[in-house]
Amino acid sequence: MTSEQAPLRIGILGAAKIAPTALILPAKATGVVSVVAVAARDPARARAFADLHGIPEISETYEDLITRPDIDAVYNALTPSRHADLSIAALAAGKHVLCEKPFAMNADEARAMVAAAQASGKVLMEAFHYRYHPMFARVLEVIGSGELGKVRDLSAVFQTRLADDGAEIRYERDLGGGSLMDIGTYPLHWVRAAAGAEPTVVRASSVFGRGGVDHSTQAELLFPNGVTARISGSMVEETPMALLEVTGTRGSLKAINPLAPQMGHLLEVRIEGLEPRRETFSRAPTYDFQLRAFVDAARGGPAPLTFGEDSVAQMVLLDAVSAASRA
Repeated sequence: MTSEQAPLRIGILGAAKIAPTALILPAKATGVVSVVAVAARDPARARAFADLHGIPEISETYEDLITRPDIDAVYNALTPSRHADLSIAALAAGKHVLCEKPFAMNADEARAMVAAAQASGKVLMEAFHYRYHPMFARVLEVIGSGELGKVRDLSAVFQTRLADDGAEIRYERDLGGGSLMDIGTYPLHWVRAAAGAEPTVVRASSVFGRGGVDHSTQAELLFPNGVTARISGSMVEETPMALLEVTGTRGSLKAINPLAPQMGHLLEVRIEGLEPRRETFSRAPTYDFQLRAFVDAARGGPAPLTFGEDSVAQMVLLDAVSAASRA
């Protein structure tokens, strides 16, 4: 954004727990957007959220927010079950859209969303915030440099504990909940980005809870060039972990906490015959980098790293892992 450009005006769909971390605080830190309004299912909840976070206005309904003439973009922080219809409506109303992950409920919805973005000429970006941080850029740089040799194997794990307290939507399958659709999206995206290709599912398994929600999911994947990958995601583990490991013919790479490097991280590279190399990066939040990338794209700059065919391919893989785990 140049000095002559005013901040992008944005409205929030959903008084969601993620919104302060993913948008409101980054908006204040970067100055590239101005949060104008918020809408929630209950206008009273929207008003309480707005008052708490210093948002000037509320809209009575999601549809009212989407059609506001005083916003340029929408942040869709709602459950995955409302990502497709409301993102498509916002694009049709001429708004850019930053949509939380998972992008949609399935690949067909993702394709419809991407088609709507192409028809509108507006930016539709999936909020994989980690992808915009210098740490992951460096991971890809090391892989691409060839110093690891030919990549043979990938392993990615993200686990944490989310309490099933009756208010946690990730335990509601109809809303797009489940470990795979939330926690598991990250290790799947990490290995896809690291391999630079799309895999097939060799096998997958899940541990299911009430309502058919998966509490954890593991999968083995095979990429076209023979690279193998294992991913694991769980929302019922006491010990948090976010880890990506890449093994090549001449060395290996370990990225500790590529998800949120601002909370502590380490990149360790081991090459045969050399001392291990350890690197650290900016502790600025991943969400700050993501928001700048979104605004740059909306202003006609570089296209986002997480949009279009990448988002469709991610949902195709999520669908395939889910089907294999339930077979």
